[in-house]
Amino acid sequence: MLHRHDGDLYFERVSLAEIADIYGTPTFVYSETAIREAYQSFAGAFRGHPHRICYAVKANSNLAVLQVLAELGAGFDIVSGGELARVIRAGGDPGRVVFSGVGKQDWEIEAALDAGIACFNIESASELQRLADIANRRGQQAPVSIRVNPDVDPGTHPYIATGLRENKFGVAMDTALEMYLQAGDLPSLNVVGIDCHIGSQITELAPFLDALDKVLALLDQVEAAGISISHVDLGGGIGVRYRDEVPVDIDAFASAVTQVMGNRSQTLMFEPGRYIVANAGLLLGRVITLKSNEDRHFAVIDAAMNDLIRPALYQAWQDVVPVGPGEGKAMTWDIVGPVCETGDFLARDRELSLREGDLLAILSSGAYGAVMSSNYNTRMRAAEVMVSGEQHHCIRRRESLDDLLALESLLSRD
Repeated sequence: MLHRHDGDLYFERVSLAEIADIYGTPTFVYSETAIREAYQSFAGAFRGHPHRICYAVKANSNLAVLQVLAELGAGFDIVSGGELARVIRAGGDPGRVVFSGVGKQDWEIEAALDAGIACFNIESASELQRLADIANRRGQQAPVSIRVNPDVDPGTHPYIATGLRENKFGVAMDTALEMYLQAGDLPSLNVVGIDCHIGSQITELAPFLDALDKVLALLDQVEAAGISISHVDLGGGIGVRYRDEVPVDIDAFASAVTQVMGNRSQTLMFEPGRYIVANAGLLLGRVITLKSNEDRHFAVIDAAMNDLIRPALYQAWQDVVPVGPGEGKAMTWDIVGPVCETGDFLARDRELSLREGDLLAILSSGAYGAVMSSNYNTRMRAAEVMVSGEQHHCIRRRESLDDLLALESLLSRD
């Protein structure tokens, strides 16, 4: 999707320099084609087994991104009532929504019950009882799955590992059967599935299969106790290439998972987010100033950690590419923003030919970019643009200062 023509960088068939001229910088740019192809490759890999792909909305919740996926028939994995509202606004089917997360509030549960979502992924005994009480009080029945914690090390950054015993997520394997039995005795609950999610940006197949083995052993116990399970949800977490990672091949993943499933007929469910959108997006920024301190050279750009926090938060590496042909002598630069924090960096030690005013594209910014952005330092959040072939569409306008101040009030001194 990303290519050069006459020295300039294009995304699909749209010039990124033109995008910057029209919409300014910083701006997130997404490829509709890349989103569609990533979803279709994941879904197509499981065409031989009943399955549902529930896109993890937290990765990128822009309405237009959700619209594209809804048009493809995707389900959605949500973690808040706000995300449910986004899915519905974008045309998604609530009956294909699963609700994850450790801290569902009562109003969120009620909204999900009224919308008729497919499943609540339950993460504690307390939540199970609270959901049952709310559904009973409202004369409704809630479809549930227990999210089990298989205590499998995904081999990823500790901040995005979710399947270890010390993590806040899920229910310990040795207490899960008791919870299933409890759920089966509550008339306001309908047990429909079993769920796990061990982490994010996983590049090895073994952790997924280890987790699946444990989940299936529990499933057999649950069904032996007389509780029917209709789906097995393996969550998300498949890694993507940011630098030199070798991601799990999706066809090999599907083959291995279906082989372990054997002749079981349960629908397989997955909750990919990063896999679908990470490399379908980039962040455009323009060099404000170049400076040197001792032997360090800094390119200060108009994008910052408030726009893209992954490098500061996770020490994440993302490629930085000049939009133009690049002129002058190459030097080793730290790409930093204007935010008043030493941790405000987007890339370090990059060999680039730069001049003030140059445009840069920070690649692989489609996931956990705009959704994690903030107004720190009273900075307006970036615009978002979708490219589709030769077309480009503003799918979120840049915030203004009036937008930032609209919800605040001065003290009354009357």
